[in-house]
Amino acid sequence: MSIEIERKFLVKASFKEFSKSSVYIVQAYLSIGPKCSIRVRICGDKAYLTIKGETSASGLSRYEWERVLTVDEARDLIKLSEFEAIEKTRYFIPQGKHCYEVDVFEGKNSGLIVAELELESEDETYEKPSWLGAEVTGDIRYYNANLQINSYSEWKDDV
Repeated sequence: MSIEIERKFLVKASFKEFSKSSVYIVQAYLSIGPKCSIRVRICGDKAYLTIKGETSASGLSRYEWERVLTVDEARDLIKLSEFEAIEKTRYFIPQGKHCYEVDVFEGKNSGLIVAELELESEDETYEKPSWLGAEVTGDIRYYNANLQINSYSEWKDDV
């Protein structure tokens, strides 16, 4: 098991011109609880089963365990989810020694664009490009598990 350290931001301006590549993602949560969540993801021609632990008090880190699946296995598992799968396109944008992953959501989460940045430590410095908006790290509304249950279209006008 490893620890994932990640910051999340809203995106306020055009970013696609900086993207080096992108991939279409379909994912669903099989279990969502206070201590962990279990996710199945198809990412292009690859698939994964991921278990994520409880988020730290800072909202920046949590345990993560991941295993490779076949795409067919992932498709079968996604059908077991109680909720509609999340669909999004992820853009990869190098920035200094880091790479921002920008998710453009579709379906019930259409209109939401979130950038994620994985770090080596919680206090690691990073470059913040001009297209980044407000930081939403630790705001549970923007967790993918919550977006599957309580989609952006249901609460976006409250932001």
